[in-house]
Amino acid sequence: MRQRTLGGRSIGAIGLGAMPLSVEGRPDPEAALTTLHAAIDAGVTLLDTADSYHWHAGEAGHNERLIARALAARSPSDRADVLVATKGGRGRPGDGSWTVDGRPEHLRRAAEKSLRRLGVAAIDLYQLHKPDPRVPWAESVGALRGLLDAGKIRAAGISNVDERQILTAREILGPGLVSVQNRFSPADRGSLPQLRLAERLGLAFLPWSPLGGLARSVLDGPADGVPARTAFHRVAEARGVSPQQVGLAWLLALSPAVVPIPGARRPASIRDSAAAAGLVLDADELAALDGPFTGLADDPTGPDDRTGPGYPAASASRR
Repeated sequence: MRQRTLGGRSIGAIGLGAMPLSVEGRPDPEAALTTLHAAIDAGVTLLDTADSYHWHAGEAGHNERLIARALAARSPSDRADVLVATKGGRGRPGDGSWTVDGRPEHLRRAAEKSLRRLGVAAIDLYQLHKPDPRVPWAESVGALRGLLDAGKIRAAGISNVDERQILTAREILGPGLVSVQNRFSPADRGSLPQLRLAERLGLAFLPWSPLGGLARSVLDGPADGVPARTAFHRVAEARGVSPQQVGLAWLLALSPAVVPIPGARRPASIRDSAAAAGLVLDADELAALDGPFTGLADDPTGPDDRTGPGYPAASASRR
């Protein structure tokens, strides 16, 4: 797979957002493990998780444990190649809602628990999941500074942030800050200023929900999305690939800082996403895709229900 750089480390240009393997509508554990192995076999070396990626109350860290189990079954060289990025600062009470807790003491405890669940001496990349409006931003980021200084984490990242918060985090963390993770996709381009700032600062930009408009996100409701044909669908048809693959190739063309982290529930989906690293769009295609996004996907059943060359019949499950 084509490579990108995150904190001085070479990683595959397409990562995996492992969230769908643990939240509502998740596959059974063995199917989830099969998808994780398919990702690694396809050249994916960035696995993105969080302690809050779970479904029911009392199962915090479900996704982290799943990733640890998958990596334990791999060869030492495979394990060395994979960078696991986890996050702290959010919670799930089990009723479908999400909470935010950016208190330094909470982040320190959360990181220690993530360390144990992942079974590592230090977390490759620890990300502050979301700013907590009740806690000064500098205090939350300061907790990451402390984790770096203590050797608990190798690098720090921030998520769901604005430009000011990126600059403040850079002042506090210095070269320890290596990534920004914001929502960004064909249908949601609001974080373009943050992407460009990350690029200027030498930070990786990890778009979450990168297939927005081309596949339903785990955070979308059943009424979200209006079936429509977009430029991404037209380019995909001409190329003989899926619209999702075109969407990821478009993201990669935006900046060398971009490392998309699409989700997947099935091996076929992550294999298709990984193939986007080898899809190079020409100038005319990029010009068409850079225009206004006029509608949402013609695939209302979920991100794993892709159609195109080489696809098996898909299930009707939604994220």
